[in-house]
Amino acid sequence: MGTFPRTEVGGISLPRMLVGTNWILGYSHTGAAADAMIKNRHSRPEVPAAVLDAYMEYGIDAVMAPDFGENSVLRQGMRLTEERYGKPMIQIVTPAINVENTAEGRAEAEAKIRKCGKDGATFCLIHHMAAEQLVRKDSHTLERLPDYLDMIRQNGMIPGLSAHMPELIQYSDENEYDVQTYVQIYNCMGFLMQIEVEAVNRIIWNAKKPVMSIKSMAAGRCTPFVGLTFSYATLRPCDMVTLGAFTPDEVHEDVEIAMAAIEHRHPTLSQRNSPAMTSILSAK
Repeated sequence: MGTFPRTEVGGISLPRMLVGTNWILGYSHTGAAADAMIKNRHSRPEVPAAVLDAYMEYGIDAVMAPDFGENSVLRQGMRLTEERYGKPMIQIVTPAINVENTAEGRAEAEAKIRKCGKDGATFCLIHHMAAEQLVRKDSHTLERLPDYLDMIRQNGMIPGLSAHMPELIQYSDENEYDVQTYVQIYNCMGFLMQIEVEAVNRIIWNAKKPVMSIKSMAAGRCTPFVGLTFSYATLRPCDMVTLGAFTPDEVHEDVEIAMAAIEHRHPTLSQRNSPAMTSILSAK
């Protein structure tokens, strides 16, 4: 099995595919029943560990999550995978910190960021729910953002922004804030994107730092072949795609699709099952 292509962010080598965790933690973007299905399946550490093992077979060793709590099933699963492969996985955490302009708010933000560092995160990207509260469209600034970025640096992590609101990328670059990477929603269907796909594509291509795209398959609203092929065909070589999977088999299938897109070839995949398979569908 080949090693997945890599890029560099803030001096750290990262695979161009990042492990997404919605399909481990229970965020389906479809409904409560699907959320419960995900949580039930991944209720024991051995289950997410098997999924993470599949990623590690390709050298995909970086995981994105809103929290890597000490006793979470995700964290326990990561430990099992790290023990099997004899190396740590790179943690990319996206905490929703308190950005209230008060002493109490600042103290709470510092405590949460400190915890991320103690939990072992390498990258700390302020969640969009918090970052968007700092936006001033009139001045193209993010008020007090440098304070929070400094907190991240002081706790030994590389700072970034979860920028669902595309202006965050533009304003951060304009002001040369200490932001080393961005999370941005990007998919062929425009799912959860605040502006048109073409506009977000232009913003990503103009970004001064690498971008970690998310929701490449629009939370299951398009197939992996369509979603991943679009993302890797239209992103820069320095950018990454965050991909969540429910099972190890999904990981292997999706990695093959992504590699084929990068290498400009047809993916080697098994045919889908159908109750009425025609000759055109079964053609090799």
